[in-house]
Amino acid sequence: MGTPGQVTLSGRVLKHAPSAGSSTFSKNLRRLTSSNWQGASVEVRYADRSAGVVSGHDGNFSVTFSGEKKPFEVGLATAEAHVMGAEAGIATVDIIASTAPFFVVSDFDDTLAITNVVKGSELVKAALLQDETSQPVVEGMAAFYGCLKEDKPARPGFALVSGSPAQYVGRVRQFLNTHGFPVFGIYLRDLGPSTLSNYKQPVIRSLLKEVPNDAVLIGDSGEHDPEVYAQMRTEFPERVRAIYIRDAGKADVATRFAGMFLFKTPKQAALDAVQKGLASAECVARAFPEPKETK
Repeated sequence: MGTPGQVTLSGRVLKHAPSAGSSTFSKNLRRLTSSNWQGASVEVRYADRSAGVVSGHDGNFSVTFSGEKKPFEVGLATAEAHVMGAEAGIATVDIIASTAPFFVVSDFDDTLAITNVVKGSELVKAALLQDETSQPVVEGMAAFYGCLKEDKPARPGFALVSGSPAQYVGRVRQFLNTHGFPVFGIYLRDLGPSTLSNYKQPVIRSLLKEVPNDAVLIGDSGEHDPEVYAQMRTEFPERVRAIYIRDAGKADVATRFAGMFLFKTPKQAALDAVQKGLASAECVARAFPEPKETK
């Protein structure tokens, strides 16, 4: 996700195709154990520009393109990353207009997809025995996000900042497409001892600095989203329009959710978004119709 004035493209080079495998378990295992390719020469192309970069020790690379002289067009476009001898990486880039009323920062696990992070055995099942086609979706969240996107003078952008491993980016992207979510800029976690905590704040902080629009933060109560989002609201008090937290357990301590909207169903969040001017009543009525009475 970027602005007409600047976009940063990042990715990772892997030595083996992470999606290969004869079963869901083997496919996920190959994803998680794919070796990073250090020192790969990467050519990144976007719009009419290109740049070369060398992947780091963890296979990561990052390139920032400036639109100062020739601003990037608002909307969706495609970026590519090429390494000789490897399959090209292709991603959708979303350039957000300065007139968009806000952009959305969303969690993934137990916010959009049912992972059951608070239940250890269920978490392992979701991580290893389910994939983009079998992991359950949180029903109604795509409709809620659709109403955050629709009926605006300029379309809001969506950024997915999640603790899911970076090797699952393809899985996550396909899950979002399958269930009708808007296009997201995807920012997943590098697995390692240094990312056991405080891995979301640097990404959200960077987005809030690079993208001038206000932000709506959406997560769940199962882990640390309320605390992370409260910290971001403290650091950027004029920028955070609203915080929505799905009740996924560990919601007994009310002080965790001060100034946030804790919801059990996406319809509740959507109706609150109407009250806050973030969604239109017409869209929410279409997305969450009242059940018909039976005689």
